[in-house]
Amino acid sequence: MSTFTVDYDQVAAEYARHRQVHPGVLRGLCEAARDVKSRVLEVGCGTGNYVVTLESLVGPACWGLDPSEEMLSRARARSGTIDFQAGHAERLDYPSGFFDLVFSVDVIHHIGDRPSYIHEAHRVLAAGGRMCTVTDSEWIIRHRQPLATCFPQTVPAELNRYPRIAVLRRMMTEAGFSQITESTVEYAYELTDIQAYRDKAYSALHVIPEDAFQRGLARMEHDLRAGPIPCVSRYTLLWGAKQGSEGERL
Repeated sequence: MSTFTVDYDQVAAEYARHRQVHPGVLRGLCEAARDVKSRVLEVGCGTGNYVVTLESLVGPACWGLDPSEEMLSRARARSGTIDFQAGHAERLDYPSGFFDLVFSVDVIHHIGDRPSYIHEAHRVLAAGGRMCTVTDSEWIIRHRQPLATCFPQTVPAELNRYPRIAVLRRMMTEAGFSQITESTVEYAYELTDIQAYRDKAYSALHVIPEDAFQRGLARMEHDLRAGPIPCVSRYTLLWGAKQGSEGERL
């Protein structure tokens, strides 16, 4: 099992420069937050890509939580109306029944005590509210393009980091969630610039040895000389609802 760690204060600049929203993920979140009166919390918001875009497109009242002050400083520079706070997923410092949607994108594998987070998400949701965990399934990890093809050492490392979907579903059931569903979204594109990979703007590149990273980078540079690199970005969206009706909101 990998012992490599990622310092998100150190990589905040690369994340802000290179990371973008996934169209399929954004579409699902927008549909869930289409009521402009709703209250939305993004857990592990990073530099604010999703919550800032969600606010601009749909208009709900938004909050963002992240343990990295460097990430948050960049998020705050993007929105003066979103309430960004430093904190941890396992201890959500918000009132019970406060939010209508709690979501995280590619964050669940960073959370040490996942059952505590899921219970906390259930607590802070209003009756009828929804939780969405955007993550990678085992199949997605094995078929990432270009990570799995150019950096094959990321596959076992990531399988160690990411919880299985079945495990997350069980945790959600135990926390009291119902109507648990999952779907996969996909976005195909062509890569013409690999600077994001050179800058290690993906945490998977921080959990493999440097020689493995350099070999993968060399392969990408070789492939790019022949033309754009075909890529497919996929995510699993795992949804759950807190039982009750909107009329029961605290």
